[in-house]
Amino acid sequence: MRCARYLPLLLLVGCSGKSPAPAPKSAPQAAAAATKAKPRFVPAAEGKAVADEVQGVVAASADERVVVYVGASWCGPCQEFHAALERGDLDSELAGVKFLEYDADVDNERLESAGYGGRMIPRFALPGPDGRFGGKKIEGGIKGDGVVKHIMDRLLPLLGDTT
Repeated sequence: MRCARYLPLLLLVGCSGKSPAPAPKSAPQAAAAATKAKPRFVPAAEGKAVADEVQGVVAASADERVVVYVGASWCGPCQEFHAALERGDLDSELAGVKFLEYDADVDNERLESAGYGGRMIPRFALPGPDGRFGGKKIEGGIKGDGVVKHIMDRLLPLLGDTT
């Protein structure tokens, strides 16, 4: 066998010669392969109609999923979820999600008028095409250990529900 004579060299390059190098990625291919945007909170504007604001944020977020988030500074589960997102603990699970953040104590009346009302926080709601509540939400959270996991166990299916 012709290749056997050159066995030490073949171990380095192979009997049939070099394998073709992978084609370099174009800039658009490289961008598409990159991970989606880091999840983040975007504070809601004070006094603006919720449906109008949500509709505007959705329109400006072509590659991101917008979720209306309602919390409060005194809410333990809200604080823990917020901190986990800010630390980057949820970057892979929530990549490409933008949380439009409202304060339940300040924005309750505005939220109600757009259908985003509720009894508990934290509240995560999917907007409809008109910026009003789209009919799907989760709300509330446990206290103590496992807060973020409890929220994520319910939030991820909500985000996956496209009906």
